[in-house]
Amino acid sequence: MGIRTRWKRWFGDDPHPVSHGEKLLSALGAFFGILGLLVISNNVLDIQGTALVVTSMGASAVLVFAAPHSPLSQPWPVLGGHLLSSTVGIVCAMLIDDMLTAAAVAVALSIAVMFYTRCLHPPGGAAALATVVGGESVRALGFAYLVTPVLLNVLVLLSVAMMFNAPFLHRRYPRWLAELGAANAASQATAEAAPTEAEEKLVIAHSDLVYALSQIDSYVDISEEDLLRIYQLATQHAQVDGDKMPQAA
Repeated sequence: MGIRTRWKRWFGDDPHPVSHGEKLLSALGAFFGILGLLVISNNVLDIQGTALVVTSMGASAVLVFAAPHSPLSQPWPVLGGHLLSSTVGIVCAMLIDDMLTAAAVAVALSIAVMFYTRCLHPPGGAAALATVVGGESVRALGFAYLVTPVLLNVLVLLSVAMMFNAPFLHRRYPRWLAELGAANAASQATAEAAPTEAEEKLVIAHSDLVYALSQIDSYVDISEEDLLRIYQLATQHAQVDGDKMPQAA
């Protein structure tokens, strides 16, 4: 049994089959983003508070730089997820004396708040938790904590993400910038050939994808537009492969 076979048996197929260049860009972008956050937080909080705050931001950096087009990575989920969850954490810390209970309630309520305000962002749970167990330096700031360091950190992270990904058309952040760039590139290209009758029958309307997603009673980390794009690429590839197959006599 070869090394590659053993590797696949132990770890399975790569769920994120991106190029080595993409992986390195994601890591480099996270380096610059987190470096900026550390400088800011370290000037406002003590070591314990800095570690807790930057931990949640580190999780955001994974999403923003490794999955810049994910619905969970877009500016409103990042901004709203951190600010609203931190607000929930502050209120819970003020109203609930027992820290363990306050921490659990803060995380639970932050998930509900993010769902209803359409800014679900997994690191928001860590942000809520950090405000409860962050120590005296966090509690002393009160609601000012929402501005510095939380809001300032989020703005730095989003700014670095926009600037770092801007040179790469396929990575531009937020997602609508990448979609706009792709649309402009397509408009400047030569007109595509008319779709075949088989291709027209395979087209799925946007409304059909919205309906299909609504029937899945759980969060799906992909947009309707991305699903439609994936389906179009798949049908085009199937059509090309079909044209290459030898015709029966």
